[in-house]
Amino acid sequence: MKTIPEVDIYVRYCETDAGGHVSNTSYFLYYEEARTKFFEAINFSGKDRKSFNFIVARLESNFIKQSYASQILRVSTGVSNIGTKSYTLEHEIKDAHTGALIANGSSVIVCYNFQDQHSIEIPMELRKALEEYLITTR
Repeated sequence: MKTIPEVDIYVRYCETDAGGHVSNTSYFLYYEEARTKFFEAINFSGKDRKSFNFIVARLESNFIKQSYASQILRVSTGVSNIGTKSYTLEHEIKDAHTGALIANGSSVIVCYNFQDQHSIEIPMELRKALEEYLITTR
């Protein structure tokens, strides 16, 4: 297994809510940022990327601790399941300085043919790349 990709995120004031902590909606932006960096790590993103189409079929989050503006969060992403047409990415958000778990979540990604409007099997090249980041436990 390869090292799980991580991305550091600086929490901006605009990502907080009236309670002064990070809004629950902001965590989904953090997962998206981490997902983008994950695809870069496996060479399926950016200008030299291999092309594949997908949809996010499910996205969920568990909020463990509060986080605040100016905090630096570290988001890691690994693969917990690889099916025939979909796979699941697992995300953990921790305080970059203390390592305290702030939130965790998952994204179910479905490979998709937009022209024909239906799911397709995971391309073999992508499957092999995902297998490199398969995690059994966190």
